[in-house]
Amino acid sequence: MLYFLPAPLKGTLAVLLILLNTLVLFPVLLLFAILKLIIPVTLVRKGCTLVLNGIAWIWIGFNNLLMKLLHRVEWDVRGAETLDSRHWYFVTCNHQGWADIPAIQFVLNSRIPLLKFFLKKELIWVPFLGIAWWALDFPFMHRHTKDQIARKPELKGKDIAATQAACEKFRYTPVTVFNFMEGTRFTPAKHKNQRSPYKHLLKPRAGGTAFVLQAMGEMIHTMLDVTIVYPNGSAGIWDYLCGRIDRIIIDIRTHEIPPRFLGMDYENNRETRVDFQRWVSDLWAEKDNRIEALKGSTSAG
Repeated sequence: MLYFLPAPLKGTLAVLLILLNTLVLFPVLLLFAILKLIIPVTLVRKGCTLVLNGIAWIWIGFNNLLMKLLHRVEWDVRGAETLDSRHWYFVTCNHQGWADIPAIQFVLNSRIPLLKFFLKKELIWVPFLGIAWWALDFPFMHRHTKDQIARKPELKGKDIAATQAACEKFRYTPVTVFNFMEGTRFTPAKHKNQRSPYKHLLKPRAGGTAFVLQAMGEMIHTMLDVTIVYPNGSAGIWDYLCGRIDRIIIDIRTHEIPPRFLGMDYENNRETRVDFQRWVSDLWAEKDNRIEALKGSTSAG
């Protein structure tokens, strides 16, 4: 509807309206977060969680509506037909740029449970955001370094046990845990420095994914392998907000995670670790070929 506006004006308008949306909803979210914190009654906390997830859903939904009003993006979405908001998912995606997360939220919001990220436990002390992440049940990781365990052997195994306890709330509430397996955005310089064996991807970091499956293996059995391609070149968040990205391809492949990796002991079992890394490498090789095919079909068209 407002496609005719100059790109910088659309970007500025998008930023202002997203900020306004945040300023309106954040105090409500903070109120219910505080109620959830100070009233340790299971029924109250569950009710607050439903409200808090609803607030996050509204925030994302408003931002998505804004993109529809301001921009004319051709969305080529494949494999989303069988997704279910009542299911538990682990989601990974190649990381092309800062536009990836809003683009994925645009496609997946309401189709699957709210995307949540594993966060370092220290982030809970970030003013305002820490309590918001806690209130939205973002899982906080408890990780001890090898040096810490060497000094205090009694810490061994406690990190995963603490994280499993923190994730216990997800046993009866569907959740989506999201992780960029590359760990950082793809750039030609990073690709060269890594000597990546893939043409379009950085090397995957299997450890973070293994930690999620070790902590939540009893709950999450399904992985969504999301591949995002910008046919006219990857772009940043400002380009996305300005409407300079005119086509986005999102290909979703659903995989049942092999049972041997659910609840695995990745750090201490070398055979399991090598097996899991091989499985991830195979997935990444398939994804690399998929990106090549998607880009090739776009060029041919």
